[in-house]
Amino acid sequence: MAGGMIDLGTVRQIFDILHPVLDERTRRHFVAAGAMAIGYGGISEISRATTVCRETIREGIRELNEPGTIPKGRIRKEGGGRKKIVEKDPTLRTDLESLIEPVTRGDPESPLRWTCKSVRKLAAELKALGHDTSHRMVAELLHEMNYSLQANKKTIEGSSHPDRNAQFEHIHKQVQIHLVNGQPAISVDTKKKELVGNFKNSGRELRPKGDPEQVRVHDFVIPELGRAAPYGVYDMGRNVGWVSVGIDHDTAAFAVETIRRWWYSMGQQTYPNAKQLLITADSGGSNGARVRLWKLELQKMADETGLDIAVCHFPPGTSKWNKIEHRLFSFITQNWRGKPLISHEVIVNLIASTRTEKGLTVRCDLDNGSYPMGIKVSEKEFAQINIKRHDFHGEWNYTIKPRSP
Repeated sequence: MAGGMIDLGTVRQIFDILHPVLDERTRRHFVAAGAMAIGYGGISEISRATTVCRETIREGIRELNEPGTIPKGRIRKEGGGRKKIVEKDPTLRTDLESLIEPVTRGDPESPLRWTCKSVRKLAAELKALGHDTSHRMVAELLHEMNYSLQANKKTIEGSSHPDRNAQFEHIHKQVQIHLVNGQPAISVDTKKKELVGNFKNSGRELRPKGDPEQVRVHDFVIPELGRAAPYGVYDMGRNVGWVSVGIDHDTAAFAVETIRRWWYSMGQQTYPNAKQLLITADSGGSNGARVRLWKLELQKMADETGLDIAVCHFPPGTSKWNKIEHRLFSFITQNWRGKPLISHEVIVNLIASTRTEKGLTVRCDLDNGSYPMGIKVSEKEFAQINIKRHDFHGEWNYTIKPRSP
């Protein structure tokens, strides 16, 4: 017989003894060496003796004949082995993100985010969508996506309105409707005011050793420079931001003027067929739900543009949920860490140079306008605002329509 000089029974016994301590590659090479020693017909003989498939033996022979086939330290070729579920199921990651999105919460100044849904609940919802997954796989994906699981009690901040989560869901639904219909949906807010001048800015940047940037010891306002008030507009459909750096007061007039500048500079060209603009905003500040001047200025913009302007406010105490906080402002803060904001020009340039791996781009402009505080809106002026309050929490959700066609 072809294997007359080799006792196949002995080969089988040796293989059974070594099998527990052999890895894939050494097991493959063991059977390949036996087949090569037998010669013609050796692959079939060794396959019958060890129950290792013929293709595996052939692969081992190729590797022994070409030692450089597999890099040292590896067991199989690059890309070998069972494919990950996310590679075989390309929509798994995006569906998981969509499940988390309505309830995402976190520190806007940190890239780390967290969710109040458990991994088992997320896995169950993914299975209902037709995905083959488990809670362990969901946990691994969340880790890769920079999420971590936290107890709900550790994320609750401020007062809790009974319809808070329902409002989150309402806002998310409205945003999705607008984006699907090709209508603009923006998130707006004022970033923290910054002192202009050679003041210390948190963070570090690379400089020659022993030569740190020299800044002022005390944070007293420089009268001729004052403070900068960046007001931002974040286009949720295009991942694009617009920031107006104001040098006067942060009022409702300044807020709406920034939205107006965004519309005429970017929004109008991007959405030429837009009929309605959706704005998501906090409940307080210059764009607060109870600020009359905010609604009056939006009415003026609606009259100018012909747009129906829908507004959805986040419940009180939940400003961190606003998309602009962790999709725009947090990256601006990271971009200028350790850099003194010595002038308005430096601030504008640093904001405009903000970029992310996911494609965020930002345009920035200096607003030299004057926006005095204390402007009162009379009952007559307020009564002329063409506002339609939504059925669900009309104090948070409303649409301002143009007063004439």
